[in-house]
Amino acid sequence: MAEGKIKRLTDRGFGFIDTGEGQDLFFHMSACEGVRFDDLREGQAVSFNVGQSDKGARAENVKLA
Repeated sequence: MAEGKIKRLTDRGFGFIDTGEGQDLFFHMSACEGVRFDDLREGQAVSFNVGQSDKGARAENVKLA
């Protein structure tokens, strides 16, 4: 699993993770595991898997690190 930090959260149920490699990954609230989207905060460390969608790379299986 990759690791990063929550960069930005929206009130629409999605956010972005700073991977530390110059790429921010999109994630949807349905990708959260073991934590509710509403309990996430910007700057928190998370682990995730990188997946693909028709719009490009995205984070899946997002968990608190």
